[in-house]
Amino acid sequence: MGTVALAVTDGMLHFELSVAYEVFGTDLSGVTDPWYRLTVCGPDAVRFGRFRLEPDQGLDQLRHADTVIVPGWADVDVDPPADLVDAVRAAHEAGARVASLCTGAFVLAAAGLLDGRRATTHWAHTDDLAARHPLVEVDPDVLYVDNGSVLTSAGKAAAMDLCLHLVRLDHGSAVANTIARRLVVPPHRAGGQAQFVTAPVPAQDDHPLGELLPWTIERLDRPLTVEDLARRANMSSRNLARHFRSVTGTTPLRWLLTQRIRRAQELLETTGDSVDAIAEATGMGTATTLRRHFNRTIGVPPDTYRRTFRKTR
Repeated sequence: MGTVALAVTDGMLHFELSVAYEVFGTDLSGVTDPWYRLTVCGPDAVRFGRFRLEPDQGLDQLRHADTVIVPGWADVDVDPPADLVDAVRAAHEAGARVASLCTGAFVLAAAGLLDGRRATTHWAHTDDLAARHPLVEVDPDVLYVDNGSVLTSAGKAAAMDLCLHLVRLDHGSAVANTIARRLVVPPHRAGGQAQFVTAPVPAQDDHPLGELLPWTIERLDRPLTVEDLARRANMSSRNLARHFRSVTGTTPLRWLLTQRIRRAQELLETTGDSVDAIAEATGMGTATTLRRHFNRTIGVPPDTYRRTFRKTR
C-alpha cells in the first residue's frame, strides 16, 4: 500500500484533509521504511473555505494509487462533482483501497462503492446518507467501518482513528502507536466504538412531556419505572409511550437508560467517583449493571471511557 492519493476538489473540509496529510504525508521513513508516497489529486487549484491548495496531479491519476482517501464533503445537500465521483470509482475498479473521512462517504455512495455495504459518516448526516442512498447499510453508532477495499469513518476525530487503522493494517500496531504518540492522540479506538453522541432533552417545553422529562432527570438516582413516569404525567403507560415516541423518537425505557448513561458519562468525565458510586448515582444499582449497559451503549467500558475523556483540572 505504498502510494496514498488524496482526492480533492472545491468544497471539501480542510480538517479531514489535514488529518490525512499529517498521517500519510509526513516523512516517517525513520520509523519504518518504506513509508507511504503521498500525492494530492484534484482539478487545478482547489479552494477549502479560506484555504487554497495546488494539487500535484489530476483526478485521473487516482487510478494509479494503492489507497485513495476522500476527505469530508462540506455541503451534503449538493451532489459531489461528477469528475470526482467517476475518478474515485475508476480507482476502486483499478484495485485501489478507497477510504472516506466524515462526509466523504457521500462521494463513495455516489460512486456506488457503498451499495450493499455497511458504512458510516458523521452522526449528524447518517439519516441523509441513508435516505439518499437506500442500498447503503448506514451505521450511525460507530467510529469507522472496514469493508476491506472500502472504508468509511465518522466525523472529525474519527478520521484520525481510521487513518491510524490503515497504518496499523499496513505497518503493524507498533508503528501506528508511534505515530499516535507523535500526534498526541489515543493509539487505538476500535471502529465499533460509539460516536459518543448523547440523546438530548427536547429544547421546547410546550410538549406533553415538558414537565416530566426534567422531573425525571433530577431523579436518575432512583429506580424509576415506566409506571412511575406514567403516574407522574397523569397518563396511561400506552399513552405515555405514544408521546415519548413522538417527542424523543424512542421508548420511555430507552430514553431513561440513555439519560442514565449520559449522566454516567458526565460523572466519569468530571469526578473521581468509583464505578460503584456512579452506578448508584445513576440508578443502575450495581457496577456490573452499569458496565453492561455502558459497554453495550457506548462501545467501551466505563474505565476506558474515563481514561479517554476525563477532564483534567
